[in-house]
Amino acid sequence: MQDTSHAQTLVPQPTMNDSKEAIARDVEAISRISAVPSMLRVICKNTGLGFAAVARVTDGTWTACAVQDDIQFGLKPGGQLDVNTTLCIEARAARLPIVIDHASTDPVYNTHHTPRIYNIESYISVPIVLPNGEYFGNLCAIDPRPRVVSDPRTVTMFTLFAELIALQLDSEGRHRAAESALFDERATAELREQFIAVLGHDLRNPLAAVSASAELLVRKSREPESVSIGRRLQATARRMSHLIDDVLDFARGRLGAGIAVTLRPEDDLRTALCDVVSELRDANPGRTVREDISIAQRVFCDRGRVQQLLSNLLGNALTHGAHDEPVVVEAALDGDCVVLSVTNGGTPIPSDDLSKVFEPYWRPATSRPGGGLGLGLYICARIVEAHGGVLDVTSSAEEGTRFVARLRICG
Repeated sequence: MQDTSHAQTLVPQPTMNDSKEAIARDVEAISRISAVPSMLRVICKNTGLGFAAVARVTDGTWTACAVQDDIQFGLKPGGQLDVNTTLCIEARAARLPIVIDHASTDPVYNTHHTPRIYNIESYISVPIVLPNGEYFGNLCAIDPRPRVVSDPRTVTMFTLFAELIALQLDSEGRHRAAESALFDERATAELREQFIAVLGHDLRNPLAAVSASAELLVRKSREPESVSIGRRLQATARRMSHLIDDVLDFARGRLGAGIAVTLRPEDDLRTALCDVVSELRDANPGRTVREDISIAQRVFCDRGRVQQLLSNLLGNALTHGAHDEPVVVEAALDGDCVVLSVTNGGTPIPSDDLSKVFEPYWRPATSRPGGGLGLGLYICARIVEAHGGVLDVTSSAEEGTRFVARLRICG
């Protein structure tokens, strides 16, 4: 017999959750460990003990989670005993095994209430302690007849089985936590997408009304001031429309599917790109935009997305580049790629910021209020990525700031 329960000072343990839900969850967790029934059968066969169990033990409850009952002790998984009538409560406090070969002749346990209450002579209980130090319960076995269970090999077998159960419980807990976190993340992402989509729809309706009013002012009014107001409203409506598009694209990109593109044969990508340059040139009459676009063969791309790519890059250059220096747009074929670049002069991007420019919501410290959400370059990178390409940036005082997109869209 090993008298270990009184060998050291009892250490108070934190109280586990004893709600019905928590107990049921832990009983189910043990039931999912397929090796436990085999462990209990091996214990009974090798020791001669007639009852073996994995018990969840707290300061307030003792619950059987798995049982091998060859002596009709009467407990089933989920069944409970008064924890104060058990020796497991003492094993829990000391965090040490309790081993008894013959209780009625044992100098320590011959008067103990537990053997008398349950009419047992042989007993062994080994703590199940999770890797994080949390006390789960005990691997225990009993029999009404005396058995030699204090043999070191028997104690070692119990200890190893208890450690295996603890490791499996820890793995199960981690897996459950990961699944829960993934579910929460997906639910949050879906809710965010729904909210942003509804928001985008609700914003477009009043925006359409503003745009129509602006168009009416420009076309019908004979007063220069009213026409000027109409043009400003048109510019504002276009900017708002672009912001809404950016937010929706960002939401779709962050949900994991990326920004959707539809690749079709495009015979005149040059004209599509020149249209974007003309539009932004007209919207910025005080700026110089030069283009050198030489794409004379069919390519496979999403025309609208490539136009959006150039619009974002050119708009960024016009916003942040020096107003007295030209912005240069170039596009040409290079093997199976279309190489599209936009270059502007002015203060270079600090080297520490170059790695951040494609992050969502990032804006340089010099950005003026109301200059945008900081999504344009992030969306550019996703469009290029969707076309199987890469988007890079270099910036220096001598060469200016240059964004280069290589899109694998030649067919």
